Amino acid sequence: MKLFLAPMDAITHQAFRNLVARFGGCDEYFNEMINASSLLNNGPWEKFYLLEGPEAEKLVWQLTDKNGEKMAQAASLLAERGGIGIDLNMGCSAPQIANTGAGIAWMTKPIEETQAMVRAVKSALENAAKDGMPAKRLSVKLRLGGEDFTPQGFFEFTDMLIDEGVQMLTLHPRTKKQKYREHAKWNFVEELALRHPDIPVILNGDVKDKASFEEAQKAAPHAYGVMIARAAVQKPWIFAELKNMSRPDSGSVSAEQLALDFIDDVEKCQPAEFWKTRLQRFFAYYCLNFSFAHYFQTQMLNAKDNDDARARLKEYFEKCPDDKKVI
Repeated sequence: MKLFLAPMDAITHQAFRNLVARFGGCDEYFNEMINASSLLNNGPWEKFYLLEGPEAEKLVWQLTDKNGEKMAQAASLLAERGGIGIDLNMGCSAPQIANTGAGIAWMTKPIEETQAMVRAVKSALENAAKDGMPAKRLSVKLRLGGEDFTPQGFFEFTDMLIDEGVQMLTLHPRTKKQKYREHAKWNFVEELALRHPDIPVILNGDVKDKASFEEAQKAAPHAYGVMIARAAVQKPWIFAELKNMSRPDSGSVSAEQLALDFIDDVEKCQPAEFWKTRLQRFFAYYCLNFSFAHYFQTQMLNAKDNDDARARLKEYFEKCPDDKKVI
């Protein structure tokens, strides 16, 4: 199975992708979602969302917006850049996204409205290719739907996506409000893959280690690949583990040095206004690897600035030297 890094807001920026690549990378990296309206307005931060490293040939741009016309216009701009595809976010159920009419709201709007948006984006990519731009794959990341979910309604929706030219589907098989304590319904990934055997279908949800990866493969043997989100933030080396690869030596990097290097990279790849939130999002998961996870996590989330974060890191590993060997 192919391995994919999931798009995660404030996480899958270039600094984090560099970290994953350090351990051999994955088959495709999905960028943190780009708001189409902000991109078209040439907002002050957009250039940081458009960084293509470390492997542009494996990068997928994910778009979000409530407006279908703006989604199409933004797709035209992204078609001029590197990367291998455009992904439409129809899965984010965070209130600040869904309540605006973006994310999973595209699954609950009148199907004709969503169909028109997908058709417009597909047309924009085809027109760009006719104008000499590299062809970009169109994909969709989605959930099972809203609280009125039915299998029939879900498959009618995915049939529409395929009919409109979507070339790959990533399914997080939970409904809009279903919590993570309930196991993802992987059987829907298998049913979707069997229903569209010529379309790559990616399983997303609840894969966090080798055991769960193997369980997912058994539950959905016809899936084209597995996409990993939070577990990849906790363990950027997880893709190497799943591929049975030995981890690159990287100068015998310690868990401490890896974290310090990440802070350095955030400073290089992100604006100063983003540094604090980007570090907080990363360390909320990375600290879970260690002996005193909650204490370490609290220390890092309360860091005043990057230099304070570095000092807190060094202090923790001085107190817990054995944790340096976690990697």
